[in-house]
Parts: sequence; structure tokens; C-alpha cells
Amino acid sequence: MNITFSATIKKRGINPYVLVGSELASQLKENWRKPLPVLLRVNSTPELPWRINMMPVGDGSFYLYLNAAVLKASGVTVGSEIRVELQFDAEYKAGPADPMPDWFRAALEQHQPASEAWNKLTPGMQKEILRYLARLKSAEAQARNCQLAIHVLSGGKGRFLARSWND
Repeated sequence: MNITFSATIKKRGINPYVLVGSELASQLKENWRKPLPVLLRVNSTPELPWRINMMPVGDGSFYLYLNAAVLKASGVTVGSEIRVELQFDAEYKAGPADPMPDWFRAALEQHQPASEAWNKLTPGMQKEILRYLARLKSAEAQARNCQLAIHVLSGGKGRFLARSWND
């Protein structure tokens, strides 16, 4: 089922979002309590919808976080009134969509604590890290981010992927 509604983009921390109330969310998938995979269009953009997971609030409603690519392509910002089109993404497959880079796999194999921590991460977090690493272009950026990932996965304090780790 498709649902369409109007909403104002708000901000939670640093993240732009739209709240999808429990009544609307249940029209997509009744009694769903985990991240909800949806196909999203904002103001009829793009032609082929984005694949996004809505995050549960805990009361049956969901946060629909709008990343920078969605905001830019839609020409909207925080405070904008938008038209949201959602559909349950029945073809969603859990787990990493991007393959693990060889250089990151080798680093994990050399650092047992980081490897063990990697295996304990949720599939969603692994997917987010691999998506980030797969888009690094230069060897310097790859080395720098690999070192930081291994450091925080090994229990070191630091910021990686806009998060504070091990504080």
C-alpha cells in the first residue's frame, strides 16, 4: 500500500526527519516495531524512489530521517513543508549492500579485538560502515578511516561516522 501525506521537516539532534505517526505507519505494515524499509519520494522526487529504513520511536510511530542526498535532490531544508510518498519495500534485503573492501578485511584480520567487535555490530551498523568505506576515493582517505575504524572497534575512544565511540 502507498501512503501520501504532508509534513514539515524537523531536526532531531543533527538529523533532519519527518515523523510518521502510528496510524500512517500501520497502513504500511501493521504492528511493525523494528526499522521499517520503505520506498520514499519527496515532492514527487526522484522518479525511482529512494530505499530508506524508518526508525521506530517506540509507540508505533517512526522517524523518517532525510539524508543530505534526499534533501539536496528534493530542494528542501529543515522547516520545509513537503509531500511524502511512502511504500513498504518488500524487496529489502538485510545486511551489507557494499562488499567489504580488501584493505579493511585485512586490517580486521590483523586486529582480533576489532574483528570481534565487528562481528558483534548490528547488520545495520555494518552496512553503514561498509557503505561509507566503499565511497572513499583516495588511498590516504582509506588508510585514515581504516585506522580510525580499527581504533574505535578495538575499544579506543574517538569519533567515527559522526558518532562518539566508547565514551
